[in-house]
Amino acid sequence: MIQGRVLLLTICAAGIGGTFQFGYNLSIINAPTLHIQEFINETWWVRTGQPLPDHLVLFVWSLIVSLYPLGGLFGALLAGPLAVMLGRKKSLLVNNVFVVAAAILFGFSRRAGSFEMLVLGRLLMGVSAGLSMNVQTMYLGESAPKELRGAVAMTPAIFAALGIVIGQVVGLRELLGDPGAWPLLLASCLVPGVLQLASLPLLPESPRYLLIDRGDTEACLAALQRLRGTANVVGELAELEEERAACQGQRARRPWELFQDRGLRRQVTSLVVLGSALELCGNDSVYAYASSVFREAGIPKGKVQYAVLGTGSCELLAACLSCVLIERVGRRVLLIGGYCLMACWGTVFTAALCLQSSFPWMPYLAMSCIFAFVLSFGIGPAGVTGILVTELFDQKTRPAAYMVAGALVWTLLFLVGLGFPFLQEGLSHFLYVPFLGVCVCAAIYTGFFLPETKGKTFLEISKELHKLNFPRQSQGPEWTGPEVILSTEL
Repeated sequence: MIQGRVLLLTICAAGIGGTFQFGYNLSIINAPTLHIQEFINETWWVRTGQPLPDHLVLFVWSLIVSLYPLGGLFGALLAGPLAVMLGRKKSLLVNNVFVVAAAILFGFSRRAGSFEMLVLGRLLMGVSAGLSMNVQTMYLGESAPKELRGAVAMTPAIFAALGIVIGQVVGLRELLGDPGAWPLLLASCLVPGVLQLASLPLLPESPRYLLIDRGDTEACLAALQRLRGTANVVGELAELEEERAACQGQRARRPWELFQDRGLRRQVTSLVVLGSALELCGNDSVYAYASSVFREAGIPKGKVQYAVLGTGSCELLAACLSCVLIERVGRRVLLIGGYCLMACWGTVFTAALCLQSSFPWMPYLAMSCIFAFVLSFGIGPAGVTGILVTELFDQKTRPAAYMVAGALVWTLLFLVGLGFPFLQEGLSHFLYVPFLGVCVCAAIYTGFFLPETKGKTFLEISKELHKLNFPRQSQGPEWTGPEVILSTEL
């Protein structure tokens, strides 16, 4: 009971400032879209005496939205070195400096008459999200016991979905969705930061970091005893001591070295393909169409916001369901099923958008597709993709893999955020067609090239991947497994 309580508090304290912040800040920017665009135009009018052309207003708005993932790219690259120098827990705490600075910029932007403050604030929040998401994953993975590591590794997806839902709730007109309240809405990112600052210092640091990186056996023992709720942690401490001894004289791979190693071809390819598919599968496009589809279905304009809230709730429900199913049905089944269902619902959704003026029941079909698509995304790709970096890479390559994955995801999120408004305007109802192809390709790749990792140890996974990368090596010296080295040395 004590073990569950301390571990649960650790998960919550790390998550509230990690993937929760990511989902929350990704969500709250949607509610004040028109109000901020009006603010941009009014600010330019005050400065120059002339209105800003519509295409430039759209460009500035796209910049505000897309600088968040660009900051995330910088944060993801900063996460590894900072986690080594300060530790996991201190890195998460120090990271809130970016949150406080961004909240101040958001809160005073309208009073200062500066939309540039919004641009800088979104960049800082992106840095915070990119850094905390990577460090959160390392912190939880090193703090969880072996038998719970899979379930704990799924919690970042739950917190991201929870952040989206809470952001949608806070953005309602009855709360902070009022035209005059958007600075407070954006500045509300300070609340999760304060919660993390108040709770995380009371919880233990990663035992693995304390022993291997700092060499502090006593602190590691105390952290293990708190996390496990028992003084009998001799066996686990002995395993860490063996790993520590094996780390002597070894170093972790650099990110660019992953692409040069023939023995990592399958892992790196899977990381790039499935990481790209996660951002290019069309989930954002469905969210973008949600409001207009709900209005076409006959939902009153004032009630559309509550229907949109239902989409976020669906993703949260699906993430919780995925956490339960992942150890029962495996990673491959969830990924293949999720992408196939998304491709199916996306096809029906596109047809419904094209025919919504021809049949009175088409808008209702499109509305149903939105909920079905979000559920399929949450059960499959949203939760499962994140755990693959941990399972496909061994100790010496995992930190670099996290940096590559973070850089890839945030770069694609930046490009999609910058180009999506123009893509939407150009393709109209056929916007989803390119994303449909991504879903099909991701399902095919998973079916043919991704090995199942359910119920296997890291050593067993590494051996299977070694056979896949070197299929012709039927003879020769027996492969003894990956070298166990300091995973956080970059």
